[in-house]
Amino acid sequence: MIRRPGRPATGPATKARARLLEMNADSSPSAHVAAPGTEKPRRFRPKLRYELISCGLQGHEILGTDASALRPEDDLFARESGGLRWYRCLRCDSWVALPPPDQAARKYPPARDEITLPLRGKPLRDRYVLRLIAVDRALHFLILSALAAAVFLFADNRAALDAEFTRILNDLQGGVGGPMTNSTRGIVHDLQRLFAVSITNLYLAGAAIAAYAGLEAVEAVGLWFAKRWAEYLTFVATIVFLPYEIDELIKSVTVLKLVALIINLAVAAYLLYAKRLFGVHGGGRAERAEREVDTGWAPIERATPKGTPEHLLSAVRPGQRHRAAGGPASHCRPAIPRSRRCRSGGRRSTMASVSVTRLSAGSRRPSRGRSAIHACQPRVNAAAVAS
Repeated sequence: MIRRPGRPATGPATKARARLLEMNADSSPSAHVAAPGTEKPRRFRPKLRYELISCGLQGHEILGTDASALRPEDDLFARESGGLRWYRCLRCDSWVALPPPDQAARKYPPARDEITLPLRGKPLRDRYVLRLIAVDRALHFLILSALAAAVFLFADNRAALDAEFTRILNDLQGGVGGPMTNSTRGIVHDLQRLFAVSITNLYLAGAAIAAYAGLEAVEAVGLWFAKRWAEYLTFVATIVFLPYEIDELIKSVTVLKLVALIINLAVAAYLLYAKRLFGVHGGGRAERAEREVDTGWAPIERATPKGTPEHLLSAVRPGQRHRAAGGPASHCRPAIPRSRRCRSGGRRSTMASVSVTRLSAGSRRPSRGRSAIHACQPRVNAAAVAS
């Protein structure tokens, strides 16, 4: 595509990349992303929290349980408070309180470049959906493999089975007192048509069924490992057999045929639009840019509430600073009693009362009124600082 000079590029891929850069660069409180399970539920459009499902099945993904100490840069996933160590799940953003290790295997948690982060967001959703489709294709493989084996066995023993079928049919005709070969429907008619097929055609039919079973197995393996080529292969194989399924449904409507058609239509629609096959909605480039939004440390940082600026924490006693940074709420006692007199500029003054100064997490200075940093160290609400 030729782009005119001075004209900005547009398209789904460019918009997705711009959204990624904007979310990574934005440091305002509006960039905060709610943790899974804390969003307001939607009545008519429920949302599955795949992060919570994965943690329920596999457990939380936490770091630093074998480290004896924590560094300041580790507060994104581990913090200490009240003799306990709080670990953050890197998948669902839940915080788990555990005691520090008695026998640590290492001094500090591993660096960020040494950590393999678990999937979350859209990549995790795609893995669940693709693996669900892979399970469906694996079931197709098992059924078709059994059918192909049955056809080959029937072709090898066709003569003996034909003689046995004729004997049983003659006994039934003698028992009911009339011929049973005039029926144009039913299992007897189907068996007669099956025995009328030549051995060569039976072997060809068995080979075709076995080949289709192999195709389903390849699709299942590729989708399980989220391969892009498997998505294209599954979409093409599904679309090719849709006219045959519709024709069979027109001839006779059954629950099994209807369910199979609905599943195949849903699979084709998901692969085409959600996975952006064949250039739909920007194609693979836009799909990769959308995956990058939920990949790496950036989504974890966006889901982290903004902390209190360091210059505001200086108003808190050093012994209480770790509580203000992320521990349980507590009130700091003033370093000097209220009744104590202090000198300021050579004049005696008495602090009869000290107003509580609230500090917000995003503000750069205390609210107007009394200053938080006072000569007599007024009381600071640590719970407000922690919030």
